Amino acid sequence: MTEIEPLRIGVCGVGTVGLATINILQNQSSLVAARCGREVRVTHVGARRDHPDHNYGDAKVSRDVMDVARDPDVDVVVELIGGTTVAHEVMKIAIEHGKHVVTANKALIAEHGNQLIALAEASGVQLCFEAAVAGGIPVIKSVREALAGNAVSEVAGIINGTANFILTEMSNKGRAFEEVLLEAQALGYAEADPTFDVDGTDAAHKLVILASLAFGAPLSIDAPAKQGIQALTPEDLDYAKTLGYRVKHLGIARRAGGRIEMRVHPTLIPEDKQLAGIDGVLNAIMVKADAVGELLLVGPGAGGSATASSVCADIIDIARDHGVTGYPLGIPAGDLTPLPVIPWEEISSEWYLRLRVTDRPGVMSDITQKLASRGISIESLVQKASKEGDTDVPIVILIHAVPASLMNDAMKAVVALDEVQSDVALIRVESFD
Repeated sequence: MTEIEPLRIGVCGVGTVGLATINILQNQSSLVAARCGREVRVTHVGARRDHPDHNYGDAKVSRDVMDVARDPDVDVVVELIGGTTVAHEVMKIAIEHGKHVVTANKALIAEHGNQLIALAEASGVQLCFEAAVAGGIPVIKSVREALAGNAVSEVAGIINGTANFILTEMSNKGRAFEEVLLEAQALGYAEADPTFDVDGTDAAHKLVILASLAFGAPLSIDAPAKQGIQALTPEDLDYAKTLGYRVKHLGIARRAGGRIEMRVHPTLIPEDKQLAGIDGVLNAIMVKADAVGELLLVGPGAGGSATASSVCADIIDIARDHGVTGYPLGIPAGDLTPLPVIPWEEISSEWYLRLRVTDRPGVMSDITQKLASRGISIESLVQKASKEGDTDVPIVILIHAVPASLMNDAMKAVVALDEVQSDVALIRVESFD
Protein backbone atom coordinates (compact mmCIF):
# COMPACT_ATOMS: atom_id res chain seq x y z
CA MET A 1 0.00 0.00 0.00
CA THR A 2 1.39 3.40 -1.02
CA GLU A 3 2.14 5.66 1.89
CA ILE A 4 0.31 8.99 1.69
CA GLU A 5 2.38 12.13 2.16
CA PRO A 6 1.72 14.14 5.34
CA LEU A 7 -0.58 17.15 5.11
CA ARG A 8 1.62 20.17 5.85
CA ILE A 9 0.02 22.97 7.86
CA GLY A 10 1.04 26.62 8.08
CA VAL A 11 -0.48 28.54 10.98
CA CYS A 12 -0.71 32.33 10.75
CA GLY A 13 -1.37 33.87 14.13
CA VAL A 14 -0.50 32.22 17.43
CA GLY A 15 -2.88 33.85 19.87
CA THR A 16 -5.19 31.78 22.03
CA VAL A 17 -6.83 29.89 19.15
CA GLY A 18 -3.67 29.51 17.09
CA LEU A 19 -1.69 28.00 19.94
CA ALA A 20 -4.60 25.74 20.92
CA THR A 21 -4.78 24.49 17.32
CA ILE A 22 -1.09 23.65 17.29
CA ASN A 23 -1.39 21.91 20.66
CA ILE A 24 -4.29 19.73 19.47
CA LEU A 25 -2.45 18.70 16.32
CA GLN A 26 0.66 17.88 18.38
CA ASN A 27 -1.00 16.18 21.34
CA GLN A 28 -3.50 14.21 19.27
CA SER A 29 -1.21 13.48 16.31
CA SER A 30 -1.75 9.71 16.40
CA LEU A 31 -5.52 10.04 16.74
CA VAL A 32 -5.68 12.59 13.92
CA ALA A 33 -3.52 10.42 11.64
CA ALA A 34 -5.70 7.38 12.32
CA ARG A 35 -8.90 9.30 11.58
CA CYS A 36 -7.81 10.88 8.32
CA GLY A 37 -5.42 8.24 7.00
CA ARG A 38 -2.34 10.43 6.89
CA GLU A 39 -0.12 12.44 9.17
CA VAL A 40 -1.02 16.08 9.74
CA ARG A 41 2.05 18.11 10.55
CA VAL A 42 2.53 21.81 11.43
CA THR A 43 5.53 22.81 9.32
CA HIS A 44 5.45 26.63 9.33
CA VAL A 45 4.22 29.18 11.87
CA GLY A 46 3.75 32.89 11.28
CA ALA A 47 4.36 34.72 14.55
CA ARG A 48 5.10 38.43 14.59
CA ARG A 49 7.04 38.23 17.86
CA ASP A 50 8.77 35.69 20.07
CA HIS A 51 6.66 33.63 22.46
CA PRO A 52 9.22 31.82 24.66
CA ASP A 53 6.52 29.69 26.28
CA HIS A 54 5.10 28.44 22.95
CA ASN A 55 6.06 25.06 21.58
CA TYR A 56 5.89 24.82 17.80
CA GLY A 57 7.71 21.50 17.57
CA ASP A 58 9.87 21.29 14.44
CA ALA A 59 7.95 23.97 12.58
CA LYS A 60 9.74 26.81 10.86
CA VAL A 61 8.88 30.23 12.34
CA SER A 62 8.56 33.40 10.24
CA ARG A 63 7.91 36.96 11.33
CA ASP A 64 6.14 37.74 8.04
CA VAL A 65 2.88 35.79 7.76
CA MET A 66 3.00 36.24 3.99
CA ASP A 67 5.99 33.88 3.97
CA VAL A 68 3.67 31.16 5.27
CA ALA A 69 1.08 31.90 2.58
CA ARG A 70 3.73 31.58 -0.16
CA ASP A 71 5.65 28.61 1.26
CA PRO A 72 5.71 25.77 -1.33
CA ASP A 73 6.11 23.29 1.53
CA VAL A 74 2.72 24.23 3.05
CA ASP A 75 -0.50 22.57 1.84
CA VAL A 76 -3.00 24.30 4.14
CA VAL A 77 -2.82 27.84 5.52
CA VAL A 78 -4.69 28.36 8.79
CA GLU A 79 -5.55 32.05 9.17
CA LEU A 80 -6.05 33.01 12.83
CA ILE A 81 -4.85 36.61 12.71
CA GLY A 82 -8.25 38.28 12.85
CA GLY A 83 -9.32 41.54 11.27
CA THR A 84 -10.09 42.12 7.62
CA THR A 85 -6.88 43.62 6.20
CA VAL A 86 -3.77 41.49 6.69
CA ALA A 87 -5.89 38.37 7.09
CA HIS A 88 -7.61 39.08 3.77
CA GLU A 89 -4.26 39.41 2.00
CA VAL A 90 -2.94 36.22 3.59
CA MET A 91 -5.94 34.24 2.41
CA LYS A 92 -5.82 35.64 -1.13
CA ILE A 93 -2.12 34.90 -1.50
CA ALA A 94 -2.53 31.39 -0.08
CA ILE A 95 -5.37 30.57 -2.47
CA GLU A 96 -3.50 32.03 -5.43
CA HIS A 97 -0.56 29.78 -4.51
CA GLY A 98 -2.83 26.72 -4.63
CA LYS A 99 -3.22 26.21 -0.89
CA HIS A 100 -6.31 25.23 1.02
CA VAL A 101 -7.35 27.77 3.65
CA VAL A 102 -8.95 27.31 7.08
CA THR A 103 -10.10 30.32 9.09
CA ALA A 104 -12.07 31.31 12.19
CA ASN A 105 -12.54 34.85 10.89
CA LYS A 106 -16.29 35.57 10.73
CA ALA A 107 -15.86 39.26 9.87
CA LEU A 108 -13.64 38.43 6.91
CA ILE A 109 -15.97 35.72 5.60
CA ALA A 110 -19.05 37.93 6.04
CA GLU A 111 -17.44 40.91 4.30
CA HIS A 112 -15.21 39.30 1.66
CA GLY A 113 -16.38 35.69 1.56
CA ASN A 114 -18.06 35.91 -1.85
CA GLN A 115 -14.80 36.98 -3.48
CA LEU A 116 -12.64 34.50 -1.57
CA ILE A 117 -15.00 31.57 -2.17
CA ALA A 118 -15.13 32.28 -5.91
CA LEU A 119 -11.32 32.52 -5.97
CA ALA A 120 -10.97 29.24 -4.06
CA GLU A 121 -13.38 27.42 -6.38
CA ALA A 122 -11.57 28.77 -9.45
CA SER A 123 -8.22 27.71 -7.96
CA GLY A 124 -9.45 24.21 -7.05
CA VAL A 125 -8.75 24.55 -3.33
CA GLN A 126 -10.91 24.37 -0.23
CA LEU A 127 -11.92 27.32 1.94
CA CYS A 128 -13.23 26.17 5.33
CA PHE A 129 -14.63 28.29 8.17
CA GLU A 130 -16.42 26.04 10.67
CA ALA A 131 -14.85 27.97 13.56
CA ALA A 132 -16.19 31.31 12.29
CA VAL A 133 -19.67 30.70 13.75
CA ALA A 134 -20.39 29.53 17.30
CA GLY A 135 -16.86 28.41 18.20
CA GLY A 136 -16.88 24.70 18.98
CA ILE A 137 -20.45 23.98 17.79
CA PRO A 138 -20.40 22.21 14.40
CA VAL A 139 -23.22 24.32 12.98
CA ILE A 140 -21.67 24.95 9.55
CA LYS A 141 -21.28 21.24 8.84
CA SER A 142 -24.72 20.52 10.27
CA VAL A 143 -26.51 22.96 7.98
CA ARG A 144 -24.34 22.37 4.90
CA GLU A 145 -23.94 18.59 5.11
CA ALA A 146 -26.16 16.87 7.67
CA LEU A 147 -29.22 18.86 6.51
CA ALA A 148 -28.34 18.84 2.81
CA GLY A 149 -31.61 17.06 2.01
CA ASN A 150 -33.72 19.61 3.89
CA ALA A 151 -35.23 22.94 2.92
CA VAL A 152 -34.27 25.19 5.84
CA SER A 153 -36.90 27.77 6.75
CA GLU A 154 -35.29 29.40 9.79
CA VAL A 155 -32.03 29.72 11.67
CA ALA A 156 -32.08 31.58 14.98
CA GLY A 157 -30.04 31.63 18.10
CA ILE A 158 -27.69 33.00 20.70
CA ILE A 159 -24.50 33.54 18.73
CA ASN A 160 -22.49 35.85 20.96
CA GLY A 161 -21.40 34.44 24.30
CA THR A 162 -20.36 37.80 25.75
CA ALA A 163 -23.84 39.27 25.29
CA ASN A 164 -25.41 36.11 26.68
CA PHE A 165 -23.20 36.22 29.78
CA ILE A 166 -24.09 39.86 30.40
CA LEU A 167 -27.84 39.29 30.03
CA THR A 168 -27.69 36.18 32.24
CA GLU A 169 -26.03 38.11 35.06
CA MET A 170 -28.40 41.06 34.68
CA SER A 171 -31.44 38.78 34.70
CA ASN A 172 -30.43 36.38 37.47
CA LYS A 173 -28.75 38.85 39.81
CA GLY A 174 -30.26 42.24 38.95
CA ARG A 175 -26.86 43.67 38.06
CA ALA A 176 -26.37 46.73 35.83
CA PHE A 177 -25.04 46.40 32.29
CA GLU A 178 -21.88 48.45 32.91
CA GLU A 179 -20.94 46.41 35.99
CA VAL A 180 -21.32 43.05 34.25
CA LEU A 181 -19.46 44.26 31.17
CA LEU A 182 -16.43 45.11 33.32
CA GLU A 183 -16.54 41.61 34.81
CA ALA A 184 -16.83 40.06 31.36
CA GLN A 185 -13.67 41.92 30.34
CA ALA A 186 -11.85 40.83 33.49
CA LEU A 187 -12.81 37.20 32.82
CA GLY A 188 -11.66 37.40 29.21
CA TYR A 189 -15.17 36.99 27.77
CA ALA A 190 -15.17 40.51 26.30
CA GLU A 191 -12.42 42.35 24.44
CA ALA A 192 -10.83 45.55 25.70
CA ASP A 193 -13.05 47.21 23.09
CA PRO A 194 -16.30 45.25 23.47
CA THR A 195 -18.28 47.27 20.92
CA PHE A 196 -18.83 44.46 18.39
CA ASP A 197 -20.03 42.08 21.12
CA VAL A 198 -22.57 44.41 22.71
CA ASP A 199 -23.84 46.35 19.69
CA GLY A 200 -24.69 43.25 17.65
CA THR A 201 -21.96 43.50 14.99
CA ASP A 202 -20.30 40.20 15.90
CA ALA A 203 -23.64 38.38 15.88
CA ALA A 204 -24.57 40.03 12.57
CA HIS A 205 -21.37 38.71 10.93
CA LYS A 206 -22.25 35.19 12.05
CA LEU A 207 -25.87 35.54 10.96
CA VAL A 208 -24.75 36.55 7.46
CA ILE A 209 -22.88 33.24 7.15
CA LEU A 210 -25.72 31.16 8.60
CA ALA A 211 -28.31 32.76 6.33
CA SER A 212 -26.20 32.17 3.24
CA LEU A 213 -25.78 28.50 4.14
CA ALA A 214 -29.43 28.04 5.04
CA PHE A 215 -30.96 29.73 2.01
CA GLY A 216 -28.38 29.31 -0.75
CA ALA A 217 -27.85 33.05 -1.09
CA PRO A 218 -24.62 35.04 -1.48
CA LEU A 219 -23.13 36.49 1.68
CA SER A 220 -24.59 39.94 2.33
CA ILE A 221 -22.79 41.93 5.01
CA ASP A 222 -25.23 44.87 4.92
CA ALA A 223 -28.39 42.76 5.16
CA PRO A 224 -28.98 42.26 8.91
CA ALA A 225 -30.73 44.93 10.92
CA LYS A 226 -29.13 45.06 14.36
CA GLN A 227 -29.74 46.31 17.85
CA GLY A 228 -27.41 45.86 20.81
CA ILE A 229 -27.96 45.20 24.49
CA GLN A 230 -26.60 48.46 25.91
CA ALA A 231 -30.01 49.99 26.63
CA LEU A 232 -31.45 46.99 28.47
CA THR A 233 -32.06 47.38 32.21
CA PRO A 234 -32.31 44.82 35.01
CA GLU A 235 -35.86 46.05 35.57
CA ASP A 236 -36.95 45.10 32.07
CA LEU A 237 -35.36 41.68 32.36
CA ASP A 238 -37.14 41.22 35.70
CA TYR A 239 -40.49 42.37 34.29
CA ALA A 240 -40.03 39.91 31.43
CA LYS A 241 -39.50 37.06 33.90
CA THR A 242 -42.64 37.92 35.83
CA LEU A 243 -44.55 37.68 32.53
CA GLY A 244 -43.08 34.26 31.76
CA TYR A 245 -40.30 35.33 29.39
CA ARG A 246 -36.52 35.53 29.27
CA VAL A 247 -34.61 38.18 27.31
CA LYS A 248 -31.92 36.89 24.95
CA HIS A 249 -29.85 38.62 22.28
CA LEU A 250 -30.71 36.68 19.13
CA GLY A 251 -29.74 36.49 15.51
CA ILE A 252 -32.73 35.47 13.38
CA ALA A 253 -32.75 34.54 9.69
CA ARG A 254 -36.14 33.41 8.41
CA ARG A 255 -37.53 32.67 4.96
CA ALA A 256 -40.79 34.46 4.23
CA GLY A 257 -42.03 33.62 0.75
CA GLY A 258 -39.44 34.78 -1.75
CA ARG A 259 -37.79 37.08 0.79
CA ILE A 260 -35.86 36.64 4.02
CA GLU A 261 -35.72 38.34 7.40
CA MET A 262 -32.25 38.98 8.83
CA ARG A 263 -32.07 40.68 12.20
CA VAL A 264 -30.08 40.81 15.43
CA HIS A 265 -31.70 42.27 18.55
CA PRO A 266 -32.76 41.63 22.15
CA THR A 267 -35.81 39.36 22.21
CA LEU A 268 -38.33 38.14 24.76
CA ILE A 269 -38.68 34.34 24.50
CA PRO A 270 -41.25 32.27 26.40
CA GLU A 271 -39.44 30.62 29.31
CA ASP A 272 -40.58 27.14 28.24
CA LYS A 273 -38.60 27.38 24.98
CA GLN A 274 -35.20 25.68 24.99
CA LEU A 275 -33.40 28.82 23.83
CA ALA A 276 -34.64 30.69 26.91
CA GLY A 277 -32.68 28.40 29.22
CA ILE A 278 -29.26 28.82 27.55
CA ASP A 279 -27.26 30.90 30.02
CA GLY A 280 -23.73 32.13 30.60
CA VAL A 281 -21.27 32.18 27.71
CA LEU A 282 -22.90 29.29 25.86
CA ASN A 283 -24.15 29.64 22.29
CA ALA A 284 -27.25 27.92 20.90
CA ILE A 285 -28.50 27.72 17.33
CA MET A 286 -32.00 26.56 16.43
CA VAL A 287 -32.57 25.28 12.90
CA LYS A 288 -36.01 24.59 11.42
CA ALA A 289 -36.17 22.42 8.31
CA ASP A 290 -38.89 20.57 6.45
CA ALA A 291 -37.74 16.98 6.90
CA VAL A 292 -35.97 16.95 10.25
CA GLY A 293 -38.16 19.51 12.01
CA GLU A 294 -36.49 21.59 14.70
CA LEU A 295 -32.92 21.12 15.96
CA LEU A 296 -31.07 22.94 18.74
CA LEU A 297 -27.28 22.90 18.79
CA VAL A 298 -25.74 24.06 22.09
CA GLY A 299 -22.15 24.49 23.18
CA PRO A 300 -19.22 26.84 23.77
CA GLY A 301 -19.21 29.70 21.30
CA ALA A 302 -15.71 30.93 22.03
CA GLY A 303 -12.52 30.03 23.87
CA GLY A 304 -9.21 28.76 22.56
CA SER A 305 -9.76 25.01 22.80
CA ALA A 306 -13.38 25.01 21.63
CA THR A 307 -12.66 27.18 18.60
CA ALA A 308 -9.48 25.24 17.83
CA SER A 309 -11.54 22.05 17.86
CA SER A 310 -13.52 23.39 14.90
CA VAL A 311 -10.35 24.58 13.16
CA CYS A 312 -8.86 21.10 13.48
CA ALA A 313 -12.07 19.51 12.20
CA ASP A 314 -11.69 21.53 8.98
CA ILE A 315 -8.04 20.54 8.67
CA ILE A 316 -8.95 16.87 9.10
CA ASP A 317 -11.69 17.18 6.46
CA ILE A 318 -9.10 18.47 4.00
CA ALA A 319 -6.70 15.67 4.93
CA ARG A 320 -9.41 13.06 4.41
CA ASP A 321 -10.54 14.50 1.06
CA HIS A 322 -6.98 14.41 -0.37
CA GLY A 323 -7.50 17.63 -2.28
CA VAL A 324 -11.05 16.98 -3.50
CA THR A 325 -12.80 20.33 -3.18
CA GLY A 326 -16.32 21.00 -1.98
CA TYR A 327 -18.49 24.08 -1.95
CA PRO A 328 -18.03 26.26 1.17
CA LEU A 329 -21.67 27.40 1.12
CA GLY A 330 -23.11 24.07 0.03
CA ILE A 331 -23.59 24.91 -3.66
CA PRO A 332 -21.29 26.48 -6.28
CA ALA A 333 -20.71 30.20 -5.83
CA GLY A 334 -22.18 30.89 -9.27
CA ASP A 335 -25.43 29.17 -8.32
CA LEU A 336 -26.07 31.20 -5.17
CA THR A 337 -29.28 33.18 -5.64
CA PRO A 338 -29.70 36.63 -4.06
CA LEU A 339 -32.88 36.94 -2.02
CA PRO A 340 -34.53 40.27 -1.17
CA VAL A 341 -34.22 41.15 2.51
CA ILE A 342 -37.35 42.38 4.27
CA PRO A 343 -36.73 45.83 5.77
CA TRP A 344 -36.79 46.05 9.57
CA GLU A 345 -39.83 48.33 9.47
CA GLU A 346 -41.90 45.71 7.62
CA ILE A 347 -41.15 42.80 9.93
CA SER A 348 -44.05 41.95 12.21
CA SER A 349 -43.66 40.57 15.70
CA GLU A 350 -45.24 40.75 19.09
CA TRP A 351 -43.85 43.51 21.30
CA TYR A 352 -42.96 44.27 24.92
CA LEU A 353 -43.56 47.92 25.76
CA ARG A 354 -42.55 49.46 29.07
CA LEU A 355 -43.47 53.03 29.98
CA ARG A 356 -43.21 55.29 33.02
CA VAL A 357 -46.29 57.44 33.44
CA THR A 358 -47.73 59.95 35.87
CA ASP A 359 -50.13 58.15 38.18
CA ARG A 360 -53.42 59.91 37.45
CA PRO A 361 -56.90 58.78 36.37
CA GLY A 362 -57.38 58.37 32.63
CA VAL A 363 -53.76 57.98 31.59
CA MET A 364 -54.16 54.27 30.83
CA SER A 365 -57.17 55.04 28.67
CA ASP A 366 -55.18 57.65 26.74
CA ILE A 367 -52.39 55.17 26.03
CA THR A 368 -54.67 52.36 24.93
CA GLN A 369 -56.59 54.77 22.68
CA LYS A 370 -53.38 55.76 20.88
CA LEU A 371 -52.67 52.09 20.24
CA ALA A 372 -56.22 51.13 19.31
CA SER A 373 -56.57 54.01 16.82
CA ARG A 374 -53.73 52.39 14.85
CA GLY A 375 -55.26 48.93 14.96
CA ILE A 376 -52.80 47.72 17.61
CA SER A 377 -54.21 45.05 19.90
CA ILE A 378 -53.05 44.59 23.49
CA GLU A 379 -52.47 41.07 24.77
CA SER A 380 -51.93 42.08 28.39
CA LEU A 381 -51.29 45.23 30.41
CA VAL A 382 -49.77 45.35 33.86
CA GLN A 383 -49.31 48.39 36.08
CA LYS A 384 -46.35 47.78 38.36
CA ALA A 385 -46.18 49.15 41.89
CA SER A 386 -44.44 52.49 42.22
CA LYS A 387 -41.64 53.08 44.67
CA GLU A 388 -42.50 54.91 47.87
CA GLY A 389 -42.65 58.64 47.26
CA ASP A 390 -42.77 58.32 43.45
CA THR A 391 -45.55 60.00 41.50
CA ASP A 392 -44.72 57.89 38.45
CA VAL A 393 -45.52 54.23 37.86
CA PRO A 394 -44.17 51.70 35.36
CA ILE A 395 -46.61 50.13 32.92
CA VAL A 396 -45.76 46.98 30.97
CA ILE A 397 -47.79 46.11 27.87
CA LEU A 398 -47.56 42.99 25.70
CA ILE A 399 -48.79 43.73 22.19
CA HIS A 400 -50.00 41.38 19.46
CA ALA A 401 -47.97 41.13 16.25
CA VAL A 402 -47.69 44.30 14.18
CA PRO A 403 -44.97 45.65 11.86
CA ALA A 404 -42.22 47.77 13.38
CA SER A 405 -43.29 50.79 11.33
CA LEU A 406 -46.75 50.77 12.93
CA MET A 407 -45.34 50.16 16.39
CA ASN A 408 -42.84 53.01 16.08
CA ASP A 409 -45.57 55.39 14.89
CA ALA A 410 -47.70 54.46 17.89
CA MET A 411 -44.73 54.90 20.20
CA LYS A 412 -44.23 58.49 19.06
CA ALA A 413 -47.86 59.26 19.77
CA VAL A 414 -47.74 57.63 23.20
CA VAL A 415 -44.51 59.34 24.26
CA ALA A 416 -45.96 62.68 23.16
CA LEU A 417 -48.57 62.42 25.95
CA ASP A 418 -47.75 64.78 28.82
CA GLU A 419 -48.02 61.99 31.38
CA VAL A 420 -45.52 59.68 29.66
CA GLN A 421 -41.82 59.92 30.50
CA SER A 422 -39.09 59.59 27.87
CA ASP A 423 -37.81 56.46 29.65
CA VAL A 424 -39.34 53.86 27.32
CA ALA A 425 -38.37 50.29 26.38
CA LEU A 426 -39.61 48.54 23.24
CA ILE A 427 -38.43 44.95 22.64
CA ARG A 428 -39.56 42.36 20.12
CA VAL A 429 -41.16 39.13 21.36
CA GLU A 430 -40.67 35.81 19.51
CA SER A 431 -42.69 32.71 20.40
CA PHE A 432 -41.05 30.44 17.76
CA ASP A 433 -44.27 28.48 17.34
